[in-house]
Amino acid sequence: MATIVGGLGLSHSPTIISGKLNNKAADPAWKPIFDNFEVVRDWLKQKDIDAIFMIYNDHITSFFFDHYSAFVMGVDDEYKPADEGGGVTPIPPIPGHAALARHIGQVLVAEEFDMSFFQNKGIDHGCFSPLSMIALDEDGWKGSIVPLQVGVLQWPVPSAGRCYKLGKALRQAIQSYPEDLRVAVVATGGLSHQVHGERCGFTNQAWDEEFLDLLESDPEQLTELTIGEYAKRGGWEGAEVIMWLIMRGALSDQVKRVHRATYLPSMTNIATLVLEDQGEDMPEPQQQAVRAKMTHQLSGSEELEGTYPFSYETSRKAWRMNEFLHELIVPQHRQAFLEDPETLYEQYGLTEEERDMLRHNQWIEMIHYGVIFFLIEKTAAVRGVSNPELYASFRGMSLEDFQQTRNVAIKYSVSHTADNE
Repeated sequence: MATIVGGLGLSHSPTIISGKLNNKAADPAWKPIFDNFEVVRDWLKQKDIDAIFMIYNDHITSFFFDHYSAFVMGVDDEYKPADEGGGVTPIPPIPGHAALARHIGQVLVAEEFDMSFFQNKGIDHGCFSPLSMIALDEDGWKGSIVPLQVGVLQWPVPSAGRCYKLGKALRQAIQSYPEDLRVAVVATGGLSHQVHGERCGFTNQAWDEEFLDLLESDPEQLTELTIGEYAKRGGWEGAEVIMWLIMRGALSDQVKRVHRATYLPSMTNIATLVLEDQGEDMPEPQQQAVRAKMTHQLSGSEELEGTYPFSYETSRKAWRMNEFLHELIVPQHRQAFLEDPETLYEQYGLTEEERDMLRHNQWIEMIHYGVIFFLIEKTAAVRGVSNPELYASFRGMSLEDFQQTRNVAIKYSVSHTADNE
């Protein structure tokens, strides 16, 4: 089983990554940042941590307001640094633990948290600025991550209490993972700061110390505060410390503080906190119960012949093909697909197997490969193939034979130019 070794609270800031990339470790103004993160780095090495569950917020880099979720978790094999406006930060992609992520996602949804999930998105300084200080050296990254992006920038945002409850469910999810892993739960953000409006520059170190005290000894008291109260005490952007309650909820009631420090060089009070979990491991019968609940809603589907649930594992496997076909909603891509498909296949790096499926309209083979039906439907419409022709092909029947199984023999598709009969 996976073990939660401890929880970390680490501020994120462009200050941090700027100092690292510009070799400021010996500069007196920057040295406290490096010294405090070095303690955390040493703790991770000492505890032999395999994976980090990384709770952060994106700064409108990879997540825009056309789709802004409260909780969105990465289920990918790696995460590249994103371009925040000044070019891509020169650090290597961060390895992801996709299997652990998928397990956690299933448990959280089973516990009725309405999760979103992401793949092939970059991560910004909200995640990699503290992470690079504790897990990146000249030999590359140490361990792997599961990132959770929390939507704290557009109202309404999750309450402190909701974050804490998510942490409780996260504890069950991690501890029920069947493979042996040593996991640290890391929350980033804060401490007090405000970076917009006439209140820009506000900090409150007294509140920061009180928050850290309560987080360790009485986190439930922190769940009673509203977002407005967090903003009043710690600045509007400083209210993002509600993310730390996810980390604290994932720990047991019994924790041991092994490190705590703050440093306020400019706009943000930069904190580093290490809490070791002193609680007991989840008993095996409880682990089995969590895993059973996780898969309960799919129970019986394996008996449905010719049925293929679309999972995040399937999505990862067939990402390239699904992405290529999704682009058919773009007129230029659609035109190129019809006029010069081979050039387009090369441009997207499709494998020979994938190209053959498209060349020969191998619809059922696409289903078996992991292409979701609704992209096959779009492909068929572009090529003038009706939905009933697709369905007949899936079942290995002629169109005429398939139509005899329907109440009315009609033809239709998602194309507005389709032949309707």
